[in-house]
Amino acid sequence: MTEQLRLMAVHAHPDDESSKGAATMAKYVSEGVDVLVVTCTGGERGSILNPKLQGDAYIEKNIHEVRKKEMDEAREILGVQQEWLGFVDSGLPEGDPLPPLPEGCFALEDPRLAAGRLVAKIRAFRPQVITTYDENGGYPHPDHIMTHTISMIAFDGAADAEAFPEDEFGPVWTPQKLYYNQGFNRPRTVALHEALLARGLESPYGEWLERWKEFERVERTLTTHIPCDEFFEIRDKALIAHATQIDPEGGWFRVPMEIQREVWPTEEYELAKSLVDTSLPESDLFAGIRDNA
Repeated sequence: MTEQLRLMAVHAHPDDESSKGAATMAKYVSEGVDVLVVTCTGGERGSILNPKLQGDAYIEKNIHEVRKKEMDEAREILGVQQEWLGFVDSGLPEGDPLPPLPEGCFALEDPRLAAGRLVAKIRAFRPQVITTYDENGGYPHPDHIMTHTISMIAFDGAADAEAFPEDEFGPVWTPQKLYYNQGFNRPRTVALHEALLARGLESPYGEWLERWKEFERVERTLTTHIPCDEFFEIRDKALIAHATQIDPEGGWFRVPMEIQREVWPTEEYELAKSLVDTSLPESDLFAGIRDNA
């Protein structure tokens, strides 16, 4: 290769990078790829999901700073670079009818203006590959959907000097491929669920599968399977670093590592855009790029 490979992962909140594609990123870091996580918001409105930390007055008062420190620790564990876009968490609206989103939050930003910040990051880092969420956000959190929206604008806009002038956003750059994270896919969930039951073990996925039936979730096309089971422990360690969000004794960690490696040793993606020729299915996000780099 004559040029350094670079991967940018665009996420909505601190902790998303460790629950979606973390083992993939750690694998590429180990191979010498430059990996940059771009985090759109500070996670300021995220609930404290770890029961051991609920009711902690300091955390509740300083959640933004706490989550920033958690992100710093996860970044070090994964070996990636990380930068913030600086938007404010929208929170997850609940109720019927849903309440309005809070003024000034990420999901209410002008998409093109918000995308400009990401365009500047893309042009500065110059990634060949970008990962983000699909049009449903992976799940319908308003910040995840907005992350998808600005990622799609920025993928094309990074190469468009008229839409995003170079004197404001930096010299143009053309990313080659864009992927949607699809790690929470039904085939993987079913395979792990059935493997646990076959061994006489309790599965944490029964409720997930019932909810999928209830919401009639449309199956996505899994184009790309990245073998990365050697990095599952790093993934889990990075996720646990987000202590306010993750209970280390919770469902995330109930599938024994040996079963994960045996039954489903990959992380999945959906190829959404490609400017290079590639053959599907893939086992490398840089397929079609390595030979031309």
